[in-house]
Parts: sequence; structure tokens; C-alpha cells
Amino acid sequence: MTLRYRTRKLTNALMFSFTGMCALVSVSVLFFILGYLVWNGGKSLNPDFFTQLPKPPGEAGGGMANALVGSAEIVLIATMIGLPVGFLGGVYLAEFGGTMFPFLVRYAADLLNGVPSIILGMFTYSLIVVPMHHFSALAGGVALSVILIPTTVRATEQFLRAVPQPLREGALALGASKWRAVSSVVVPAALRGVATGMILGIARIAGETAPLLFTSFNNRYWSTGLNQPVASMPVMIFTYAIAPYADWHRQAWAGGLVLLLFMLGTNICARLVLSRGPSWRN
Repeated sequence: MTLRYRTRKLTNALMFSFTGMCALVSVSVLFFILGYLVWNGGKSLNPDFFTQLPKPPGEAGGGMANALVGSAEIVLIATMIGLPVGFLGGVYLAEFGGTMFPFLVRYAADLLNGVPSIILGMFTYSLIVVPMHHFSALAGGVALSVILIPTTVRATEQFLRAVPQPLREGALALGASKWRAVSSVVVPAALRGVATGMILGIARIAGETAPLLFTSFNNRYWSTGLNQPVASMPVMIFTYAIAPYADWHRQAWAGGLVLLLFMLGTNICARLVLSRGPSWRN
């Protein structure tokens, strides 16, 4: 065994050990956070947490039922606005775009993905809340949709470009128009990947807090309309976590656990959808 061979073996063993240790640390951090949330939040989870309104300050008990419903409303509004716009934008970039304009759109989408969410909250605040003179669930949904659109655009473009070119050429050879080929062949072939990107985008906006502080604000009661302030899980967790009441701290941990489990569930769903493989291979 030559010296060079022994050196290569030693280097390989060292790098394998180092990369394995880094992977272990990464996984350990995730399980530590999850375990810490389960330990602190699991003790406060009960039926009242999902069915009752928050109690007055200093009074024990109550729940976050209004925040659960409010978060669902805001995310639904953001989904109804962000997914269609992002999807159609991604289709344009992947199938119909030229050179200069698609470059600008991609650059803008990547830039928006990197903009701090609090800046987008301030933008929506000046655009909607200030002219309307009050906070609302609609403003919160618009703020989250601004975050969702660039994510959906880039995910849609990426998975549409992954569809093999012969599928497009075959549809065009059969006499289909460009738009008909895209809508009936290309999009269905990439549907699982596009759906995965959309699910991950929804999971991301569901945990955003800063934009909602500027737009939907908060409400300790049931919201009766989209034009009123509404409670949301991230804002309630923030409010309870900085409060001086021990019971609110416990409920904040419980809310964090519920929010993390939701995000974990959506990520698992996305992995399951994507693991079935591209539609054109079935």
C-alpha cells in the first residue's frame, strides 16, 4: 500500500466523518426544536385550546379558536390571489417568454423572495390599510399573497421546464395550438411538481408574523367579516410570548406546536406528492 493510497483513504475517512457529523447536527437541531415544543406545548393542548376564545389578561384558561379560524381565512385569501397569479406567471416564463422581459420577471421574483417580510408588510400597510383607515383580514391576505407569488412563479417555471421537449413537439405535430399543447399536455405532465411548489409556498406564508402585524393586526373575538381586524396564530403566539402571564406563555408554546405540526404536515404532503415521480413517467 503506497503512501499516496493511504493518504487518500485517510482523507476520505476524515471527510466522511466530518460530513456525517454535520448531517447529524442538522437533524439533531430539528428534533431538539420539535421535542422542546412538544414538551412545553403538549402540556397546554386540550379541547379548550381549539374551541374557546382567549380569556381576559391575567385569567387562566381559554384558547385560540379565533386565531385558528383567522389564520385559515388569511391564508385562503392569499392562496386565492397568489396561486393563480404565480402559476400563470410561471407558465408564461416557461412557455411563452422571450429574452429580456422574462429575465426582468425572474430577477424581480428572486429579489422578492429575498426581501424581508416586514418590508412587504409595510408596503401593504401603506397600500391598503392607510387608505381604508383600518386593519383587515383582506389586507393580511394581500400581504401574504405578495410573498406567495414569486415562490409560485419560480416553482411553476422550474417544473414546466423539466417536462421533456418531445411531449410539446408531439402535441404540436398533432395540430394543437401552442396554448392547447401547454394546457393539455405540458401542465398536466408537470402538475405534481407544480402542486408541490404551491404546497411549500402555502406552508411558508402560514408562519409569517411581521406582515400581519401591519395588516390584519389582531382581534380577541370572532371576526365577522374580511374587512375587520382578525386574529392569526403567528400574531397570537407573538403577543402571548411577550406577555407577563405564565398561562399565556404556555398557550404560546401550544400555538407554536400546532403551527409547527401544520408546517411539518404540509411538507410531508409535498414530499409524498413529489415522490410519486413526474406524471409523464406513469
